[in-house]
Amino acid sequence: MSTEPEPATEDTTHAVDTGPETPGTAETAGAASDERSGEPTEGGGEAAAQVAEGGAEAAAQVSEGGAEAAAQVSEVEAELAAQRIERERIERRKAEKQGPIDAGGKLSGSAADLLAAVRAVESGERPAATVFGAPEPARRPAPEPVRPPRPVPAEHSAAPAGPVGPAPEAVQGVRRVLAEGGAPEGLAPQTAALLGEGAQDALRADPWLLLRVAGVRPEQADGFARALLGAECGPDDERRGRAVTVWLLEQAALAGHTALELPRLTATLAQRGVPDPDAAVQSTLAEGEALALQDALEETGARREGEPDGEGEERPVRVLIGLERYALAEESLADGLARLVNSAPKQDGSAADWEQAAASAQGSAAELIRAVAGHGLVLHTGGEASLAEPAALLRAAHALGLRAWAAAPGPLGRDRFAALLGAAPAEPSSSGPKASPAVTVTGLLTGAEGPGRDADGALDLDLLVVVDAPQLDVEAGALLAESLPDGARLVLAGDPAVLWSVGPGRVFADLLAARVCPQIASRRPDPGPLGELVSGIGIGELSQVEAPGKEVVIVPVRDAGEAVHRTVQLVADSVPRAIGVPAEETQVITPGHGGAAGTRVLNAALKERLNPGPGRFGGFDAGDRVVHTPASGRVLPGRVVTADAEGLHLSCAGETVIVPRDRVEGSVRHGWALTAHQALGGRWPAAVVVLPGDAVQALSRPWIYTAFGRAARHLSVVQGVEQALPRAVAEIPAKPRTTRLPRLLAPQIPTTD
Repeated sequence: MSTEPEPATEDTTHAVDTGPETPGTAETAGAASDERSGEPTEGGGEAAAQVAEGGAEAAAQVSEGGAEAAAQVSEVEAELAAQRIERERIERRKAEKQGPIDAGGKLSGSAADLLAAVRAVESGERPAATVFGAPEPARRPAPEPVRPPRPVPAEHSAAPAGPVGPAPEAVQGVRRVLAEGGAPEGLAPQTAALLGEGAQDALRADPWLLLRVAGVRPEQADGFARALLGAECGPDDERRGRAVTVWLLEQAALAGHTALELPRLTATLAQRGVPDPDAAVQSTLAEGEALALQDALEETGARREGEPDGEGEERPVRVLIGLERYALAEESLADGLARLVNSAPKQDGSAADWEQAAASAQGSAAELIRAVAGHGLVLHTGGEASLAEPAALLRAAHALGLRAWAAAPGPLGRDRFAALLGAAPAEPSSSGPKASPAVTVTGLLTGAEGPGRDADGALDLDLLVVVDAPQLDVEAGALLAESLPDGARLVLAGDPAVLWSVGPGRVFADLLAARVCPQIASRRPDPGPLGELVSGIGIGELSQVEAPGKEVVIVPVRDAGEAVHRTVQLVADSVPRAIGVPAEETQVITPGHGGAAGTRVLNAALKERLNPGPGRFGGFDAGDRVVHTPASGRVLPGRVVTADAEGLHLSCAGETVIVPRDRVEGSVRHGWALTAHQALGGRWPAAVVVLPGDAVQALSRPWIYTAFGRAARHLSVVQGVEQALPRAVAEIPAKPRTTRLPRLLAPQIPTTD
């Protein structure tokens, strides 16, 4: 491992404020929604109360929705279509639910009380007045998958006559209520959109509904409620208990959990000043704002001789509380995956044809082809070099006449895999021989990319390979699994050591742990000093590597100000001169948006050096490197082209995207510096990873593995964390996430023993 490249002789210092972060109005919703826009608490987190520290002022400028006037199907339109499909699917799932869960004939104590409460609520008799325990579930049969309807292409759909959003009079009414309670009036459009018709009256009747707005915290909602209700406001108010319960579940989802265990939820409610946490949870369930879930636990210890075999006995269970959208998505995902595992794949080509295709491949690629030949679901693990094996599978499938496609969660991964296949990413109208079958997951589901859907609403394909699979959350996974036709094959491929998804769940890791299908581990190592370094991190070792070509460079710094200075120097001068990688092909990665060396400060310094300008387009200039977040967890790197009355024109992944003026502040950031979650799926010729002294708490093995692994040719590490770096690699794994997928799958898939 070499020292840093020889620094430039000229002074590259720029005026950068290295003091504490003080977001102003220019940050708008970006500051309030950092967790939603690509960097949640890494890997999950402890109590949900520790998640999302954004304030109401940061969310005050969240803009109301507007219609985009783009000639082609844009990423924003695709995301909106996907969300519409998801809402329709959840409504269908709700309609399918048939009565309460049969459970727990021999439960007693608090467990029996919970079962009584849930059944009373579901039957409509009354809300239960007891505390909550843990009934034992009996898994209901998996329903036939309900496939989302084939989306209508944007050019054939009726365009809305005007902006989509709440009526101006509704916004004005909410603005008056906010002003009366001392809340920022800029929250009015978002609040009116969230609460719907009658938002003004609903907010006045229940001021804690303000807590549903992104960035608003319980103490801020409490102040608003006190101003409106006066003496009637108290910590024991049932409305407050419900609002804080839902808020905690939402923060848990931002941290990656699909549900929270009941004891953790009640303990955190108590910490938030809710006098009776059990009653608050009961009220939330009674109002239908959350679901009570229960999972059977594995019994430990051997049964003593003479004891009954357990038939009819109470089994240990855990009780969880979750938001409906994630609970139903995880159930749908389990049902869809079980269907793939339990059904025989479509016989395209004889066994001899598949064996011949496998014989022509090498190593684990041959194992992958053989596994896919006979199974509906296959997992493939490995580093960057292992992507050659799903590529070989895709070519073999095409040779056998299968309609085979590859999908990645984002455009960075799509374009990376398309380059490996040797062609440009496929477009909706692209059918020539040079078109690559690589698409984004959102484009595939909405029909903006890929094969579209058949007459039954299923994806019109035989084989789907999902690369960068650890990025899949439960909602995207559920939509994919439900959209696959009977007899189709699904391959989930990815590196299990990288950061998990931004959204709730840990689909890939849960499936690996569940062992319900073949798992093919690649034996193809990542080459060179960078491959050696990253592979060592994956097993908990940060070791010295020989880097004769300066592939790895360590740049020690004393403080955050020096870290910013040296980062700019590396990107603008040292790496281009010593390594031969230009600044536009170098990506800076840092743990967070805030702080003295976060993305905001680094981007300001890099812009000043690389593309100085007055920021005439809402803080941006033509040529600025940016990252666009059209929806939660969706990250589109690009560049500013121009701006006009329509909005800010960006070039993102080869597509022109127009961001309306009122959305720019909330969804566009400069992109010379990204967080590790935002950089997931991408690889750059050079990467500069910045680890200032205040980044110690953010470090973990998955974060370091992900950040270091974004470099293809050269990695510079600007670090002031000293021994915290090897300690994080050795001792700090991914934070646990509470999920249900393995337990939901277990009763649906027969065991082989």
